[in-house]
Amino acid sequence: MKTLPIPDSKRRWDCLSLGEVMLRLDPGEGRIHTARQFQVWEGGGEYNVARGLRRCFGLRTTIATALADNPVGRLVEDFILQGGVDPSLIRWVPYDGVGRSVRNGLNFTERGFGVRAAVGCSDRGHTAISQVKSGDFDWESIFGPGNGSRWLHTGGIFAALSASTAEVAVEAMDAARKYSTPISYDLNYRDSLWKSIGGKTKAQEVNRELVRKVDVLLGNEEDFSAMLGIAIRGVGEDFAELPIAGYEEMLREVATAYPNLRLVASTLRTAQSASRNAWGAIALYEDKIVHVPQREIDIFDRVGGGDSFASGLIYGLLAGKGIEWAVKCGVAHGALAMTTPGDTSMATLAEVERIMKGGSARIAR
Repeated sequence: MKTLPIPDSKRRWDCLSLGEVMLRLDPGEGRIHTARQFQVWEGGGEYNVARGLRRCFGLRTTIATALADNPVGRLVEDFILQGGVDPSLIRWVPYDGVGRSVRNGLNFTERGFGVRAAVGCSDRGHTAISQVKSGDFDWESIFGPGNGSRWLHTGGIFAALSASTAEVAVEAMDAARKYSTPISYDLNYRDSLWKSIGGKTKAQEVNRELVRKVDVLLGNEEDFSAMLGIAIRGVGEDFAELPIAGYEEMLREVATAYPNLRLVASTLRTAQSASRNAWGAIALYEDKIVHVPQREIDIFDRVGGGDSFASGLIYGLLAGKGIEWAVKCGVAHGALAMTTPGDTSMATLAEVERIMKGGSARIAR
């Protein structure tokens, strides 16, 4: 595996994410099917990475997405603005009045507690971003002189939205490659997105082609199996035990199958309950394994933990901190993100660094 070159900071953005931003409706401690009120957030697998890099790590980020131009879309935009993410690459699509042709995605999410697992119920058919096609974004201008990004992040959720979104991902990756922009891709397998369009067979067909254009590949054991057909050995269906030797073998198998990859990383999660997880990570970089052992953490809202791992890892790489620091940063940031509600991180860099050093939860005042 070759070293990953990092562009200098002269480009307009430090990271550009490509994906959907949905409105998340959260029933708090209750259930979706009995709720009488919801708290509202924004979220999306690819977007969460850009927001984490901006709000926690202070980098310049943007999101390439599309929204229906109605009050719901403008509410999502308002959240994006509050998060400090540059909205200039949002494509605004005229709204037809009822959402027959275009709409904005909704994501109802239960946090879970104890023996009751977290639950997600998406309502995202016919969304504006799912209908983007080749040519809708001027990638040459976006990645070329006058603009440019030090990093491109996208993933398997965006690629699953429609046949055309996978084509747009290819178009973006090709332009990024032309301008020596590193590309990260989070496999992020979601059965609900693939089951009506060919299931795991289609997921593997699409993702095997996309991964050939990627520098940094992220996921967990289920993602690698479902999206690439590369399974980890020595684990049960409940993933109660995570053999590190099996993970190392899996990462090396992925790197052999896709020699373009510079870094492959997997989060390590064992769920004793919805409220208590063991959390860590393992990565393969320059043919060497970096392992951050699992530690027990308490969970308030697990959604977005993997995205915050990704943003912490990317920050470490962009900041030139070295691979071990970057993986530890990802684990710490992901752990902190799961202590607050919503998809996105509310952590600060100082908090992340304190966790990386083994800091306790003693009150700070």
